[in-house]
Amino acid sequence: MKKHATQAHHDLHSLAEDAKALLTATSDVAGEKVAEARKRLSDAIEKGKETWSNVQEKAVESAKATDEMIHEHPYRAIGIALGVGALVGYLLGRRN
Repeated sequence: MKKHATQAHHDLHSLAEDAKALLTATSDVAGEKVAEARKRLSDAIEKGKETWSNVQEKAVESAKATDEMIHEHPYRAIGIALGVGALVGYLLGRRN
C-alpha cells in the first residue's frame, strides 16, 4: 500500500513540476488565450496541492483512529479480521 502511495506522490510531484516548467517556458508568450490558460493551470496546480494535502491529512487521521480502535478493542479487531478472512477464503474457494 505504501508503495502505491509513494508512486502516486511521485507522479503528482512530477506532474506539478512539468506544469511549472510549462508555465515558465510560456512566460514570454503574449496573448490573451495563453495568459488565461496559464492562470487556469496555475490555479489547478494550487488546488491540486491543497487536495493532496487534505487527502494525506485524512489518511493519517484514519490510520490513527484505526490504531486507537484496535488498541482499545483488540479481541474485537481479531474477530473482525478472522471473519473477513474466512469470508474472502469462502468466496475465493467458491469461485474456483
